[in-house]
Parts: sequence; structure tokens; C-alpha cells
Amino acid sequence: MLIVFVVLVALGGVIGFAMGPDYFTIIMIAATVISILYVWLGYYYSDKIALASVNAKPADETHFKNFHNVMKDQNINAFASGRDPKNAIICVTTGALEKLDKQELEGVIAHELSHIANYDIRFMTLTAVLVGMISIVSQIFLRSLWFSGNDSRDRNGNLNIIFLIIGILLAILAPIAVELVQLAISRKREYTADASAVKFIRSPTGIIKALKKIKYDNSPESKVNKAVAPLFFGDPFKRNLDNLFSTHPPLEKRIAVLEKM
Repeated sequence: MLIVFVVLVALGGVIGFAMGPDYFTIIMIAATVISILYVWLGYYYSDKIALASVNAKPADETHFKNFHNVMKDQNINAFASGRDPKNAIICVTTGALEKLDKQELEGVIAHELSHIANYDIRFMTLTAVLVGMISIVSQIFLRSLWFSGNDSRDRNGNLNIIFLIIGILLAILAPIAVELVQLAISRKREYTADASAVKFIRSPTGIIKALKKIKYDNSPESKVNKAVAPLFFGDPFKRNLDNLFSTHPPLEKRIAVLEKM
């Protein structure tokens, strides 16, 4: 959380220098206050933010006794969110409840419970918040350049080219760099959660069967926010590629690893 705060304030400071001394103090105060509020809200309300982003509704206890939240979606998927095991939620799609048998559903839920037990949900949710905040700040800065009238000047009256260039580069590269780190860790944690789930249910069969159904049954999502995509059991956009911008490992690789257990 401290690193998140420092990154946001540092980005605000560079933007302040780039905009000129007349704006520096105001931008730094605003960056500090907004960073504190954003990190605090992201930490304590991450589960509610994640649920709201996918329009999840509380599951009817009569029909779904073993669940608390259901996301209306015909695709097979699920995700976990929250800051710790005592303040965590698991959200499953209606498609998962309808299309998976008991063994397959156990495998999916065990995978999400593994994310909770390993505190992946805290890290991934805060990283998603960071990516969102960095993107917002960067967009505000880049758009403000069109309305600044190019009057950001240093004490000598010359345009502060150096800080302006640094600010533009940070605004463009910071969201990309943070997202690449988020995605790399997300892919790694999926393998770990799969392995932990096998320990929970003492069999890889349910997860393997669920992944195979996702491979052939799911269609790409259009309503899921990209920031929360790494939280899902399977890539909601069904991008089955193995590259730096993938949120999940390819389904074939996950299945192959599980079949060796």
C-alpha cells in the first residue's frame, strides 16, 4: 500500500513540475489527498467495488444455499475478492451453476478459496486499483495539455521542456508498466491456485473438467472491466494466448500441468 501511495504521489509531483510552479502546490496537495482516499477505499471496499463492476447480485438462499453472490452470465466463471480471508467474497456466474456438475463446481470454488487463503485477492485487487488510478491520472494529464495553452514555464520564463517530456513519458508508460507487472503475477498465481485447489479437494479431475468446458463453451465477454479480468477463474475475454499481455495462462497449459498431478 505504501508503494502504491508513493507511485501515485510521485506521478503527481512530476505532473506538477511539468505544468509549472503556479500549479505545483495545488497538484501535489490534490495528488496526496486523492491517493490516500483511493488506496483507503480500494483496500476496505475492494470486494464491493469488484462486485459492482460486474453487476453481481446476492444469491437467493433458498435456491443457492452454498453461495452468497451470483453474477448473471451464461459463461462459466468465478472470482474472489476482498482484503483478507475474514473479509472476502466468492462470486460465481449463473452459467457455472447451471453447466458444471458437483465435482467441477467444487474444483472452481476450491481454486477461488485458494486465492483467498494465499492472500492473492488482496494483492490483485489493490493492483487493479493501482492500474485504474494510474490510468486515470495519466489521462487527466495528457488531456490537460490540450487546454493548458503551453504556458507552463520555469523561473527563467522558458518552457519547462524536460519535465514536460518526463511527464508525458510517465503518463504513457506508467500504466503499461504497472499492468505488465499485474498480468505477470496474475498468470503465476493461477498456477499456484490450481495446485492449492488440488490439495483442498484431493483431486485435479474437477478443475480439469471445468477448464475444458470453459475452453469449448465460453464466449468472449464484453461487459467485464479489464481491471478486474485477472481476478477471474478463466480469462473472461477468452484470449488464449501466452504473452506479456495475457491475464491468464493458456487453458491448455493449465490443463497439462493439472493432468500431471
